[in-house]
Amino acid sequence: MARRRFQDPRPKRRGKWWTIQVRRDDFVGGQLERRKTRVRIAPASVPEREARKIAAEYLRPQNQGLEVVGSATNFSEYVENTYKPLLMPLMAKTTQERSRGVIANYLVPEFGKLSLRDLTPLTLQRYFSGLAASPLAHESKDKVKDVLSSILGSAVQYGLLVKNPVEGIRLPAERRGKRKTKPHVTPEQFEQLLELIPEPYASMVFVAVWTGLRVSELIGLKWEDVGADSLTIDERCCRGDWDAPKSEASNATIGVEPCVIERIHRLKQLTVDVKAGLAVRHYKVVKSERPEDLVFQSVRTGAPMRDNNILSRHIKPAARKLGLPWINWRCLRTSHATWMVEAGANPKDVQGQMRHSRISTTMDIYAQFVPESQRRALAKMSAMVESRTSKPVAATSSISMLPQSRMVN
Repeated sequence: MARRRFQDPRPKRRGKWWTIQVRRDDFVGGQLERRKTRVRIAPASVPEREARKIAAEYLRPQNQGLEVVGSATNFSEYVENTYKPLLMPLMAKTTQERSRGVIANYLVPEFGKLSLRDLTPLTLQRYFSGLAASPLAHESKDKVKDVLSSILGSAVQYGLLVKNPVEGIRLPAERRGKRKTKPHVTPEQFEQLLELIPEPYASMVFVAVWTGLRVSELIGLKWEDVGADSLTIDERCCRGDWDAPKSEASNATIGVEPCVIERIHRLKQLTVDVKAGLAVRHYKVVKSERPEDLVFQSVRTGAPMRDNNILSRHIKPAARKLGLPWINWRCLRTSHATWMVEAGANPKDVQGQMRHSRISTTMDIYAQFVPESQRRALAKMSAMVESRTSKPVAATSSISMLPQSRMVN
């Protein structure tokens, strides 16, 4: 491959555009080749002197060595041959699945034919600004940006780009309307739900709501993690993949009610019946209770359970019978925090029990409720107004309008 040479082509007016011919490195069939390409730089109405300045600025990254050879790599090839095999195995299983969906549905269709160097801040900002008219939720747009930033950030790490072009990109403003409350089950709904779910899944739901554990932490819970009045969360299991807890704050020991410990130990005495053709097989819910064994074991083999199977086969059918089709594992975790808020717990206590890294996450739940102190303040204001007026507040709230003929402009 020939060494890079300084380029200073003279702009030529072709039709309605000023153009320049530049030499660029491109990967063709896995081989790096240098090709000549004609590029439009400005409308023909621009003076030649200004066109030359634009051309110099366009070529500046390449002439100053700010554009590395690896930036000629095709985006799709980089994702398939580098990002997926090297970076994605380091992610949690659920993160991998969602990232694959974002890449296949949004990034490859839009950028798949471009080289990494073509993904400039202007190109990316134009794409994300265009999402303003998209029906995608703001969280989904943010996820698309996060995945793209992860891909191009790894290209910087591996020396294919000098800078991540996603840095500084802005998303369309979120359309703020009525605040959506985080769905949660009431104690009454929770009691009805448990009656419709078979064991050991009913106990999983019971522990999930009473502790606020994430489902991956619930599945990874071992007997050595169960104390007399506490549970220790130091690992998680997501669809067969073992990993550390989600964050440093999540790696903690939390206090639990005695009913939770009793419900967990009750699993040791349970036996469930499973139909096998015309026969019925009996399985112990807890096949082994050594310290390193799982608390919640799959009925047949004792292996780690799969959260999606439990949700679709047991929890969702029961929830639909109660007219609560929105119930999922996340909802059960949120219910624990909601109950604490309704009971009057302060934000720091809720944050500690939920093991949130940021207090803002906890406050999102608090924002759904009007504090009791706020209600008392409103009641005092109402009493003050009534004491100083001749009519009750309810009566003064209706405003009488003057007849049209007597109104003065």
